[in-house]
Amino acid sequence: MSVAQFFMPSSNLLGAGALAEAVRQMGGLGFKKALIVTDEPLVKLGLADQLAGLLKAQGIASAVFDQVKPNPRVADVNAGLAALRALGADCVVSLGGGSPHDCAKGIALLATNGGRIEDYEGLDKSARPQLPLIAVNTTAGTASEMTRFTIITDESRHVKMAIVDKHVTPILSVNDPQLMTGMPAGLTAATGMDALTHAVEAYVSTAANPITDACALQAVALIARHLPTAVQQPGDATAREQMAYAQFLAGMAFNNASLGYVHAMAHQLGGFYDLPHGVCNALLLPHVERFNLRAAAARLGDIGRTLGAHNAGLAGLEPIEAIQKLAQQVGIPPNLRALGVKPEDFDTLARNAMKDVCGLTNPVQPTLDEVIGIFQAAY
Repeated sequence: MSVAQFFMPSSNLLGAGALAEAVRQMGGLGFKKALIVTDEPLVKLGLADQLAGLLKAQGIASAVFDQVKPNPRVADVNAGLAALRALGADCVVSLGGGSPHDCAKGIALLATNGGRIEDYEGLDKSARPQLPLIAVNTTAGTASEMTRFTIITDESRHVKMAIVDKHVTPILSVNDPQLMTGMPAGLTAATGMDALTHAVEAYVSTAANPITDACALQAVALIARHLPTAVQQPGDATAREQMAYAQFLAGMAFNNASLGYVHAMAHQLGGFYDLPHGVCNALLLPHVERFNLRAAAARLGDIGRTLGAHNAGLAGLEPIEAIQKLAQQVGIPPNLRALGVKPEDFDTLARNAMKDVCGLTNPVQPTLDEVIGIFQAAY
């Protein structure tokens, strides 16, 4: 039997008021200067100023780097690193969803390891821990605030690089549902389906174990029950809090069991077309899992039963149908065609997907033609 290792931040705060408690704890850690890594929409909402004010009250000076784009690029990481050096920051605080967290991880990793972020593509390529990172989440989906995964787009190759490294794990993750109530319905749906994909891929992964199984199935149960409500009633505090727990549990699962070909393929769509990651995952998930049935039918049966037990609209459906029906319930687009994906690109996308580290733990290793076939089925 192989040895299992379990990765997650050393401290994690969940629940209303978690942001204020996190900053209080930062004050006790002796930090003096923090680079806040976020995006322009969160600056406009006033969340960056709110965070800076809380830091100031703890004696921590800060500067805001708000140039993170969706699907953060190498250029974003380099610009953020320059901002960090100009400030002389001794820590990084990421504020947002997956894009700010991923960009912040890249910045913090280069701050202590040097080189180019491209040097760290793959598994555990760094030599030393990154600059301390505190990750404040504002969405319920990516779990980047608590994982050792960071995804950076290499704009020169039009490829999303998967960096899986124990040294990019934040020292503190923060999930405060009060920061999530303003999330629009489309983003709520996309990030929620991203969390479902994390849970499903971790559950059928060849690296799954009893701990990741428990996390994955509980995440599926919470998502089935609460995601439609969070989408349809964005002010529902209970749904928001339970989705925060769901995405965290899914993160615990995939951070340790890894993922599969849904993510390996979705990364290529995001890097090539600059498409939203959660939507790509949602559209690919049923088609990849239909391909995986030959090796994971029993485990996918568990997923289907869990979905049906916690969402009356999914009861009695086969697992693939249940996944598709949940995506319909929350308004995910019907297919890749609707996103502007072009069939003539499938060969390139498939070849790049087969190089993605996330595919290594898929329950079936596909051929190039089979990966192309999955793209065609999702089209």
